[in-house]
Amino acid sequence: MPTKACEKGYPKNMTGQETVPITPELMLRAYMAGLFPMAPDAGSDELEWFCPEMRGILPLDGFHVSRRLMRTVLSARFAVVADQDFPAVMDGCAEPAPGRETTWISPRIRTLFCQLHDMGHAHSVEVRHEGRLVGGLYGVAIGQAFFGESMFSRMRDASKVALVHLVARLRLGGFSILDTQFGTDHLSSFGGMEIPARDYMRQLAQAVGRQATWIGNDRVTELETAIRALRM
Repeated sequence: MPTKACEKGYPKNMTGQETVPITPELMLRAYMAGLFPMAPDAGSDELEWFCPEMRGILPLDGFHVSRRLMRTVLSARFAVVADQDFPAVMDGCAEPAPGRETTWISPRIRTLFCQLHDMGHAHSVEVRHEGRLVGGLYGVAIGQAFFGESMFSRMRDASKVALVHLVARLRLGGFSILDTQFGTDHLSSFGGMEIPARDYMRQLAQAVGRQATWIGNDRVTELETAIRALRM
């Protein structure tokens, strides 16, 4: 995964070794510049900054939901809320899982994102079954851009349900970009794709300068309507 800046104008101290303290405010600047952080491993106190040459996005107007998954989303199987237990979602994302035996979510990463959450910039979507947290995702919101960070699932379809709820929230709130960092076969089944970093940066520059609204838990009827609209 390349760590070099995609275009000119990136702060040099965010493309290599750390030369200044990493704060939540610096994290926001990095996201706006097209960078995102990872730790080399769960035990490391270091951060590495990434800016892939091909950037993963999930177009909000081209999101695909299968009929089977939509039935699950609209059923009473799961209860889905936002921002009720952000740290627990991060802990779930840090758990080993099939195909992901190690994690980049270090204690330092966890602390920084929880601080962003306290500032109103990081959000979680939480999926529960019989009161137990069984899946979810989290990311960072700046303007009309949402930067998806990680997701987890302890039951079949739990993370997929979280993703559907996220997209519905973003569409309802007026977001224009859902950044997935890298493209995967899993995300491509929902309409995800990769675009050149230069094209991504043009879209990002417009998105972070415009306003959007994160949809909380008080607009249940509107959110259900937005979810049903994803089938169209």
